[in-house]
Amino acid sequence: EMSLSSTGSPDTTSRRRRPAEHAQGERHDSPVKRYLQPFLGYFLIVGPSHHACEDSWEESQNKKTIRAENEVEANKLVNNYRFGFRKWKSHVTERPFEGRSDVVKELYSELNVIKPHSGHFITCGNLAYVLLFGWWVSLAYFLVGTLMFITVTGVPYGSMIVKDIFLVVFLQMGNTLRRCCERAPDCECSMEAEEDNSPFLLPSPTEVPVPEMPDRPLRTPYWRRFATYVWLLLGYPPLVVVHSLACFISWILVFTIPVFKMNARTLGVILLLPPEDVSISHQGYETRALLCCYHAANWYYYKYTIDGINVFAANLLPLVIVALVTGYIDRENKYASSDVKFTIAIGSIIPLSYYIGMGIASISAQSNFAVGAVVNATFGSITELTFYITALLRGHQKANTCLEEVVKAALTGTLLGCILFIPGICMIIGGLRHSEQRFNSRSAGVSCALLFISIGGVFAPTLFSKAYGNLVCDSCTNSSGANSTSNSSGPFVCHNCHYDLVGIISQEDTLPLVYTVCALLPVAYIIGLLFTLKTHSHIYNIHVGEVQVSGHHGTVVHWSRWRSLVILILATVLTSACADLATEHIQPILSQPNISQYFIGVTVLAMVPEIPEIVNGIQFALQNNISLSLEVGSCIAVQVCMLQIPILVLFNAFYDVGFVLIFSDQHLWASIFSVILVNYIFMDGKCDYFQGTALVVVYLILLAQYYFAPSPAGC
Repeated sequence: EMSLSSTGSPDTTSRRRRPAEHAQGERHDSPVKRYLQPFLGYFLIVGPSHHACEDSWEESQNKKTIRAENEVEANKLVNNYRFGFRKWKSHVTERPFEGRSDVVKELYSELNVIKPHSGHFITCGNLAYVLLFGWWVSLAYFLVGTLMFITVTGVPYGSMIVKDIFLVVFLQMGNTLRRCCERAPDCECSMEAEEDNSPFLLPSPTEVPVPEMPDRPLRTPYWRRFATYVWLLLGYPPLVVVHSLACFISWILVFTIPVFKMNARTLGVILLLPPEDVSISHQGYETRALLCCYHAANWYYYKYTIDGINVFAANLLPLVIVALVTGYIDRENKYASSDVKFTIAIGSIIPLSYYIGMGIASISAQSNFAVGAVVNATFGSITELTFYITALLRGHQKANTCLEEVVKAALTGTLLGCILFIPGICMIIGGLRHSEQRFNSRSAGVSCALLFISIGGVFAPTLFSKAYGNLVCDSCTNSSGANSTSNSSGPFVCHNCHYDLVGIISQEDTLPLVYTVCALLPVAYIIGLLFTLKTHSHIYNIHVGEVQVSGHHGTVVHWSRWRSLVILILATVLTSACADLATEHIQPILSQPNISQYFIGVTVLAMVPEIPEIVNGIQFALQNNISLSLEVGSCIAVQVCMLQIPILVLFNAFYDVGFVLIFSDQHLWASIFSVILVNYIFMDGKCDYFQGTALVVVYLILLAQYYFAPSPAGC
């Protein structure tokens, strides 16, 4: 039995007769297999004969055929389908630029090449540019130009600024100018105004570079002019500030990176040229384009990467420095309040979590299966564990039991978010684009089974306490106002009631059960790894064949193994520092009278570190790979129960921080109900936006319960 899929049609001219020495071993292969085997870059799925009768038609439809540019990327893609491995969407190697789409090529193109353009210049992005940048940049140019005129010697620079730049923003309407320059104060082109049938003005599917400038008449060298030093001392510095500010704002906004490129090139190249070398549409010697831009915004810049790092993650990285500086230097909250410090610290965990995920994916893709499994098990939960242990330590030092309840709420919130929200939002977005999506129901069934085992093990001590514990209340009063110590009769109203292990058994008697559960859960996790990765790996229907190696210099990885390891260690240390600051300044957040501490734990503390995983899941769903989207949430939820909670219990055994593996009723029933619901959704191997909406609505209902719930004991 064989299933085949590819992204392109094979070249029929590349067929050739096989050598005779191999013909005997391939005599029984099908003609399709013999036809396609010589081709590189295609993955064939050949199932053994003894599985032919067991595989159903639906399973054969779910077989995955993947294609990668090189062996490292192929390893990363296969790791995505492995249980226990972190799912990662971004590439870990450099992609061949020639094979990228025109949209992506446009993101990395320079602005000194004249490109054909068709369409309107009045767009939403250009109008936003005028409102956000154009008016105050042009005002700065006008003031600097006026200053240059006052100095007399700087008149050439003043003329360049006012006439050739400032007027472009509002007044210039020439056809040749519209071909080469967007209406912006920093967008000038040094090119000859040629006829409309010139090569670089004609519509063409490719970019046409302009020939070099011819020889010019002799003139005074640039650095021997007095006007040059007047410009560099009086005119250039203010524009450095203006363009630097414009660069910063446009880079942070991401979608306006073309404005960043324009300002950077203007500041670094154009403003340092002699005035006579810069013109817009004048006849002369100039035939070389200095700057050419049509649009100030491009909505596809969310795909922009820097050394393999997404631009959003790169922009959020300075938050780490801000969090450390404000947190450890401003101890007395003179410049920033505790609320601000907490927000910055918790936000800085987002890029650190992204860098940790990139490091894990890079090492796993460049290593064998054993190393990848160890790295994923070691660093896969490091972000959450760092925060939980830091919070427990700080709560123990301050004798604040509220932080323990917040940690339990964060653990439960991670479970609920990964079981309900991540699959739900991926189903909605993927369903809106692809109507109905199919996934491997058998592999999803394995994940659901592990979820049942996880939830049953984690909440076993809680059920044990409810079966053999006593209901204890802080205060009880009857209708007449008498307290519980009086002899009055009638119905009592009790507050802050909870099950406590007193009377029948003590809390120490539950420790053997807790330790037994925490020993069995990792064992179940290891068995799940062996089942899905070794003995029954065929249920994922992912097999690796030959890959196509692009280029002549081999594969170029963004991060080597040693670099990835160093970044992992550094990101872990920074995560610990940011988690320490977040727990130090969390108390004002917990003291809000209108918000339950449960709600803060199950939302902010639970889901903020998982934002990179949510983005990965959504990207998989948009590519019609809903199987990986569902595995993203299931993998995290299983790791929370089978790895993170046992590690917390083990840590508490060596250093008692008061962590007791007994959850509140709301945590218990919310988790159990969520697992049952998601198991029902995953039964048929199909999903759409309606099923995703059901999961998200249930998640929001549970969040509403936590929002209106009373504060836990000790808070």
